[in-house]
Amino acid sequence: MKALEVHEIDTYYVKSHVLHGLSLEVSEGNVVCLLGRNGAGKTTTIRSAMGMTRPARGSIKIFGEEVLGRRANEIFSKGVRVVPQGRHIFPMLSVEENLRLAFIGLSSSKLRKEMEDAYQMFPGLRARKKQKGKTLSGGELQMLAIARAIMGTTRLLLMDEPSEGLAPLILTHIGNTIQELKERKIPILLAEQNLQFALQVGNFYFIIDNGTNVFSGNKKELSENGKVQQQYLGVSI
Repeated sequence: MKALEVHEIDTYYVKSHVLHGLSLEVSEGNVVCLLGRNGAGKTTTIRSAMGMTRPARGSIKIFGEEVLGRRANEIFSKGVRVVPQGRHIFPMLSVEENLRLAFIGLSSSKLRKEMEDAYQMFPGLRARKKQKGKTLSGGELQMLAIARAIMGTTRLLLMDEPSEGLAPLILTHIGNTIQELKERKIPILLAEQNLQFALQVGNFYFIIDNGTNVFSGNKKELSENGKVQQQYLGVSI
């Protein structure tokens, strides 16, 4: 079954037409990378899939169920989680408090288990669990954003520019985390500009330009197509 099916969606910001008949799909257990330059429409695609920006037309299905027009909280209730660009952590709350917010109302025993799982995945957060969000480094903020998103029952994860501004060592850790989530069979849609990082973690790739599909293919097809890389991403691996 497909975890996510986006079919010919058109999305606008006020009168600006951002996505033009965009289509993509994410199969269960796969990491699908959505690539493109700044302003290509990657974040709008994530927002459309999560119900935060409503497409004017088209279809979005989550595990076979049509969700176009549904609110973000309804889509969240189906196990869809998002790691937004910029992390969006509460700066005046501690690491522990940021994590707890993901599970208000959960029993204390279940909450302890979820917290322990998060700290095992990101040991660096345990040492800073009483530290306020505003004092964390960029890498620590990204770890916290991912940990918060995957706590509980996550059936589909949407990640927007997770490599942005990260040092190489931290980026390696984030890449390892994505691989671990893949091993858990959690499907991921990863919006990214960093082609080298995307080729390390992904299974399949879509490239968009000005809100339109311009390429789709597997890792071999993309890695061997220097013309597409240069034309639409401005780099060549």
